[in-house]
Amino acid sequence: MQIERTDLRNIAIIAHVDHGKTTLVDELLGQSHTFRENQHVEERVMDSNDLERERGITILAKNTAITLVDPETKAPIKINIVDTPGHADFGGEVERVMNMVDGVLLLVDAQEGPMPQTRFVLKKALSMGHKAIVVINKVDRKDAEPARVLNETFDLFIELGATEEQADFPVVYAQATAGKAGLTADLSPDLQPMFDTILKHIPAPKVDPDAPLQMLITALGYDDYRGVTAIGRVFAGTIKAGQKLTRMKLDGTNSPETARYLYTFKGLNKVEVDEVKAGDIVSLAGLEGIAIGETLADPANPVALPTIKVEEPTVRMTFGVNTSPFTGKEGTWGTSRKLRERLFEELRTNVSLRVEETDSAENFLVSGRGELHLGILIETMRREGYEFQVSRPEVIYHKAEDGALLEPFEEVHIETSAETVGVVVEMLGSRRGKMTEMHDAGQGMTRIVYVVPTRGLLGFRYQFLTSTRGEGVMHTIFRGYDELAGPMASRPRGSIVAWEAGTTTAYSLKSAEERGMLFVGPGVSVYEGMVVGENARGQDIPINVCKKKHLTNMRASGGDMEIRLTPPRSMSLDEAIEYLSDDELLEVTPESYRIRKRILSTDERGKQTKKVKEQLGES
Repeated sequence: MQIERTDLRNIAIIAHVDHGKTTLVDELLGQSHTFRENQHVEERVMDSNDLERERGITILAKNTAITLVDPETKAPIKINIVDTPGHADFGGEVERVMNMVDGVLLLVDAQEGPMPQTRFVLKKALSMGHKAIVVINKVDRKDAEPARVLNETFDLFIELGATEEQADFPVVYAQATAGKAGLTADLSPDLQPMFDTILKHIPAPKVDPDAPLQMLITALGYDDYRGVTAIGRVFAGTIKAGQKLTRMKLDGTNSPETARYLYTFKGLNKVEVDEVKAGDIVSLAGLEGIAIGETLADPANPVALPTIKVEEPTVRMTFGVNTSPFTGKEGTWGTSRKLRERLFEELRTNVSLRVEETDSAENFLVSGRGELHLGILIETMRREGYEFQVSRPEVIYHKAEDGALLEPFEEVHIETSAETVGVVVEMLGSRRGKMTEMHDAGQGMTRIVYVVPTRGLLGFRYQFLTSTRGEGVMHTIFRGYDELAGPMASRPRGSIVAWEAGTTTAYSLKSAEERGMLFVGPGVSVYEGMVVGENARGQDIPINVCKKKHLTNMRASGGDMEIRLTPPRSMSLDEAIEYLSDDELLEVTPESYRIRKRILSTDERGKQTKKVKEQLGES
């Protein structure tokens, strides 16, 4: 028999990137007295991953819990909270989290209003029947327009097919950074109105604690002492420490397990318990080899829950063993066996990733939701000591039922200054983009919306930031597959390529600098075929960047020391990935990353180019 667990609520906090989710969680934890009075707590406490802190974005969904007091009964109520990523590339994290909760807090910026990821996360929540509390955040902004944003949010609910009950959502206004909230834009000094709204409007889970056990695994973690931890919601039944379980695998087979260690969440910590009941979000340790989407069930009556479904990847890259002359100098793990183990291990936790073996034992095809999704994996692996090389990202095509080739499209939301909007329009037009919306965003800014083929956005972000002088803001969201948009121009500029191996000199770099922009300075070890700069023209140019000036007298020697070079362009990993052309690879190590040609030999590249021209009938 189903009962209502009035002592429990399960909610997810969802929003577009940078609309304040993680900051709000900080305040929810603080004002619920989860921390000790004298306890030091860092900002963005839920972003525990180094990359999350460095980039200022949430990458992995996180679990926490607070306890509130019911204002009517005075009984304690546990609130399980899941903080979710706001970037579209990590939508897989959002999708699996929705299986654990009964309602959501939807944060919307009081000026920006609903943005691309707002649409994505809300669509997922509504499709699963969840009720939402709309939190209009940052009402303290000078340009805040909460009334307009509320209307736009309501329109989005209707557009996404919300039921009458879902569209009748409660609204809370907030300034998360100050820990204030209110039922109107006139805020209270604390978050109590938000706490009250959660208790009133987020439904308590309806469960059957006496039914056969069913628990869906939605996340994996690791404990230094007790190994792999499996996180999920108990949908039915009860689990006791030491209880025998059946693990229902994704391949359809079953295996026996034991609930050795049970934990529930309290604040930022896990608390070991003897028993957990249906409705709660829990963690089990000691289950080696378990995977996301598997069900833990009653051995006497094992019934699997529906597996977690996520949208398919749209972009892929080739990960391969490093074949540069510098291989083995900077990395700890570089063999094909180690690379294979690491990539397939990633599949256990990264539900939206795909890894395929190729005809070559040294190369693997890795597919993800976008350049950022794959870039985070690359950065994580290099920090773990891996050394490898990756290809330029490419889109994944689909075939329609009639055999027509389809490609992925993105909806692109851009805000840029009125002075640079013309350049942006021209750039997106050349990439087969179609404008769907354009309006004045105030304060000299223009907001435009485009539908662009995903391949048109590969390598676009850096050019966009350069063209808008770093002031433009761009967000994208996957829109779907459609017919091919037609041919598209490749990278407009060629590469400056090292002619021979050695150490770069100021003398030789000065000559190379006249041809374009350099990526390296003097005193850098290079090898033949390594990309050391960007040519101002459209073709590649090989240059000897290691040539030394022959000194004939003291004046010549002194003159060499006076050479002044423009500081080389320093690329981030994401920019280096974006820069790649089809005939280039990115060498990645724990210490550095280098752009190189697939064919390192200058002579061999020349022969290959000549052969291609002959095949195309060019002179």
